[in-house]
Amino acid sequence: MADFLMPSLGADMETGKLVQWLVKAGDRVKSGDVVAVVETHKGAIDVEIFLDGVISNLAALDQEVPVGTVLATVQQPGEVAQTVAPAAPAVVAALVPATAAASPAAAGLAANVGRMRISPAARRRAQQLGVDVATLAGTGEGGAICLRDVEATAARQPTAPAQGSEPHRGFDPAQMRLAIAAAMGRSKREIPHYYLSDSIDFTAAAQWLAAWNAGQPPEQRLLAAVLLLKACAKALQAYPQFNGFYRDGGFHAGQGLHIGWAIALRGGGLIAPAIHHVDRLSLPQLMAAMRELVQRARAGGLRSSELGDPSITVTNLGERGAESVLGVIYPPQVAIIGFGRVQQRPWVLDGQLAVREVLSVSLAADHRVTDGHLGGQLLAAINEALQHPDTL
Repeated sequence: MADFLMPSLGADMETGKLVQWLVKAGDRVKSGDVVAVVETHKGAIDVEIFLDGVISNLAALDQEVPVGTVLATVQQPGEVAQTVAPAAPAVVAALVPATAAASPAAAGLAANVGRMRISPAARRRAQQLGVDVATLAGTGEGGAICLRDVEATAARQPTAPAQGSEPHRGFDPAQMRLAIAAAMGRSKREIPHYYLSDSIDFTAAAQWLAAWNAGQPPEQRLLAAVLLLKACAKALQAYPQFNGFYRDGGFHAGQGLHIGWAIALRGGGLIAPAIHHVDRLSLPQLMAAMRELVQRARAGGLRSSELGDPSITVTNLGERGAESVLGVIYPPQVAIIGFGRVQQRPWVLDGQLAVREVLSVSLAADHRVTDGHLGGQLLAAINEALQHPDTL
């Protein structure tokens, strides 16, 4: 049996409230299935499971529990189902009133009140699953109701709509602001930041983008942000030391290029869910993924994997009018890349003064993992990638 735990949805999450089960005990689940909804300061998050098997022992709803709390168990393929052993005679006797147990007719009385015999674990489980114990026939010693009776009955019940109260899909701006402050305060205390910045001639990329969009319908046009993300992914492939996590006193490389894209939420607040495997997506695929992610983030429909596994964050404040940005690393990540707005500037090109489209880029990185020499090479790689947008 494997445990399904309350996931960590970022460094700013300590607890979560399980508000909805989308499966019932006895259902077969597979890796990637959305099985529950958890409420945090970021709103309601669809929680995926990354186990295959039969789910059981579903935790009670509407309780605030710490990250890492067991929410359910999964019997994986090839495992023998674990059942509760029949109650020992002494335990069964204990469920019968003491006066009855002391009389010669105790066995007869036990038969008459057998429906009332239920172990504490089975009673709790029945409450969680909404099973009426009065309808159960116990299979334990002397007809006692045990855990397997409750779960077997729950598994036979028709599938009901999602269990639990309707989740609140919005977020609490005040709570989110407190959580962001706590995470960023921790970052500045614990992570030895260093900062680098550069200016990039974005003219070639802007011209390529304009030519591409000229032949596309509005819904298929690309934003400059897509080129920035792909350029970062290409550079990170060459410098993977910036793509990963600092945990347990050391660096752990990310298992894929899962770039957290910083999204400003309406009403205030910020969230940076992951776009997975950015390096594997074409520019149109990446544009579609970004658009869909932003829509779900603002509507409150993110998944736990999108919040739990970004291996680096990219923020683009140029669209908000900022000339540049110096980010704060989101722990346990080890770097954040920031872009400012594209603006026309005087630029020396081949010894001649020209007006070019110029973009600022910055890097904040963890000195425990890398240093300025490697950081400078990463920024140079991003610059180089943007000079050849047709290769992205």
